[in-house]
Amino acid sequence: MKGKAKLLIVDDDVKLVKALELYLSKAGYEVISALDGMEGLKRFHQHKPDLLILDIMMPKLDGWEVCRRIRDISDVPIIMLTAKGQEADKVKGLRMGADDYVAKPFSMKELGARVEAVLRRARLPPPKEGIIYADERLVIDSEKRLVTVDGKRVDLTATEQRLLFYLARNAGRTLTTEQILERVWGAEYVGDVDYVKLYVWRLRQKIEPDPRNPKYIITERGIGYRFAKAT
Repeated sequence: MKGKAKLLIVDDDVKLVKALELYLSKAGYEVISALDGMEGLKRFHQHKPDLLILDIMMPKLDGWEVCRRIRDISDVPIIMLTAKGQEADKVKGLRMGADDYVAKPFSMKELGARVEAVLRRARLPPPKEGIIYADERLVIDSEKRLVTVDGKRVDLTATEQRLLFYLARNAGRTLTTEQILERVWGAEYVGDVDYVKLYVWRLRQKIEPDPRNPKYIITERGIGYRFAKAT
C-alpha cells in the first residue's frame, strides 16, 4: 500500500528537497517536488498526490496561501514544515486545515514516521454503522462519510471526520484528551494536546450554531470533551 502513495514536496530549499526525494523514494513512495508555491499548486493539479509536504516560507506563494487554496478544493492530507519553536505557526497551520506539522530541523526518520501515520489515518475506513447522530439540524452518517447541517453537506478532512465520528459514537460520554489522541491520531501522538484543541475548534466552526457557545462538542475542563446526546 505504501508503494502506491504519491507525495508532493513543496519547499524552496533545494538541498532539503533532494534529500527528502531520496529518502522517501527509498521508503517506497512516488515523490514529486516543487520549489515554490505557484509551481506546487500546478503540480498538485497535475499529479493529484495522496499527501502534501508543504513549507511555509517560500517565494511567489507562501505555504499559508497554498494550504488555503488546496483546502478550498481538496481534503488531501497536508504536513506543514514550520520553523523550530514557532508555536504560532503550528497553531495557524492546524487551524487552516493542515493535518500535521514537523518543525525544522527534523530527522528524515521523524518525517517518514509522520507521513506514514497521516496516510494510515486517511486510509482507515469508518465502521459501517450508518447514522450515528441525528437531530433536526445535524446528521452524522459514518458509513456514507456524510455530515450535513440543515440539509447541506459539510466538507471535512479525513482527520476531522474521524474525530467527529469518534465523539458522536460516544455521545454522552466524556472522553479524555489522551483517549482521543490515541484513537484518532495514534499512540505516537499521545501528549500532543494541541491537535485535539485545534481540531475541536475547527469542527465547531463547521457544525455548531454558535462556535463560541457549543451545543454539540462540550469541553469538560481538565479532562477532555463530550459530544452531547440527541434530545
